[in-house]
Amino acid sequence: MITMLVTYAGDDTSRFDRNHWINVHFPLVRECWEPHGLVSAAGFFPQSDGAGLIAVGVVNFRDEIAMEAALASPGTARVMADVDLVTDVKPKRSVVKPI
Repeated sequence: MITMLVTYAGDDTSRFDRNHWINVHFPLVRECWEPHGLVSAAGFFPQSDGAGLIAVGVVNFRDEIAMEAALASPGTARVMADVDLVTDVKPKRSVVKPI
């Protein structure tokens, strides 16, 4: 399995619709990427002092090939367009590979 972390850094002025992210965005992620090997997707909200990380998405794929196929799929355009409905913060992706 391989994990993609999607982080959103911001502050008190950053727009972030938690309800949409959890109840609309994650179901969309599952719909678009499960056919390509998505195993699970979850979102977390770190406790914050008003600056820094405001949300973290943890997206697990069967393997690196599955992740690359999902990201290259037409559904990714829908996923990314939905991010704009959630927030004005640009997400950053990082990949955690097993040792």
